[in-house]
Amino acid sequence: MIVRALLRCHAFLALAYLLLPLVVIVGASLTTSEFLAFPPQGLTLRWYEVVISDPTYVASFLTSTALALCATALAVILAIPAALAIARNEFRGKAAFASLLLSPLVLPHLVLGAALLQFGGAIGLTRNFAALLVGHVVIVTPFVLRTVLPMLDKDQLALEEASRDLGAGPFQTFFLVTLPQIRTGIVSGAIFAFITSFINVELSIFNTTAALNTIPVQLFNYVQYSVDPSIAAVSAATILAAAVAIVVIDLTVGLDFLPDDD
Repeated sequence: MIVRALLRCHAFLALAYLLLPLVVIVGASLTTSEFLAFPPQGLTLRWYEVVISDPTYVASFLTSTALALCATALAVILAIPAALAIARNEFRGKAAFASLLLSPLVLPHLVLGAALLQFGGAIGLTRNFAALLVGHVVIVTPFVLRTVLPMLDKDQLALEEASRDLGAGPFQTFFLVTLPQIRTGIVSGAIFAFITSFINVELSIFNTTAALNTIPVQLFNYVQYSVDPSIAAVSAATILAAAVAIVVIDLTVGLDFLPDDD
């Protein structure tokens, strides 16, 4: 009983430690002062109005959202067949192939951004949405691949073989047996991929322009010359959007993030 109470207390303290920065950001976004302050000096939604009325923030937010959605969709499309090839086949260089696909997880995004800028410059693909998308697909695909691979175990292979023995074709087996089994890995990897793409600064900064900017790069550039609560308002709005997206995904796909009351 004492051990369980201590573990529960430890869990609550860890959760509070993780949530405290978010509380500070939201509180600072509601302050009436002209500078970042916590606890807030009065409550107002003025800084949210400043952000919404600024077309550069709105354009950056839309660009980041579109970029993250496209990069995540392409990462899922590329990672699933790659995971199936690695998990279901034995071929020479399999370990090297898997390591190559997962290597962006350990390489600094700053290095990847510089490399992609040089390569893109050689083929005329720089400082546009397509160049940003290529870079983001490179860095987020390993997240989907890493979460899907463990789902393709031997037990699932037995189910696929049983499906084929019962007369199902390859597409029927994939959509009716394989895909439902790896759904959790796909969705969790897609969430990681979307968040990684949305908050990326290091790689994005190489291919953004004044007219094409992501929200993290916009904030990075803004804080070099001015610091006010509008930064906290943008961060709080991003946190709220991420929370809403996770709840919607859970309710539509079913990740058991919000289990039923029991």
